[in-house]
Amino acid sequence: MSTKENAAVSQLLALLEARYAMRVLWALRDGHAQTFRLLQDSVGGITPNTLNTRIKELREAGLVSHGGDGYSLTVSGQDLLKRLSDLQAFAGKWQLGQIKKAAAPVTPPPPSSSTPSPSSPSPAGPSPSPAAPSSSSSSSPSTPPSSPPLDTAN
Repeated sequence: MSTKENAAVSQLLALLEARYAMRVLWALRDGHAQTFRLLQDSVGGITPNTLNTRIKELREAGLVSHGGDGYSLTVSGQDLLKRLSDLQAFAGKWQLGQIKKAAAPVTPPPPSSSTPSPSSPSPAGPSPSPAAPSSSSSSSPSTPPSSPPLDTAN
């Protein structure tokens, strides 16, 4: 893509990334003009101030127009949504994949060769069991205790 094409895509994405912009366009996709109140209900959760701002931006961009019946998509807005029409099919497939992913049982990853398994001793040797009392000698539960050092000072 050329720098000019990248700039155009970036500019369009910046417009569409604005909060509720895509939802306003999507609410108008059926071709029927909508009043401000109906459009607000169609988008859902949008404040009047935010809707006014989005409508203004989309009108300045040539994607939405306002007529006697209310707001509707321009030919350019219809073209954009036609190009995004696969979004609905993709969203349905994507959502099913997300549901399957969430429902799949979680299996632990297979042990790697660098991580010792719980049943094999670590390279430093076996660790004492939690129930074994701690002592200053280096004996482990699997080896017999060594005899105390002899006092040869006498």
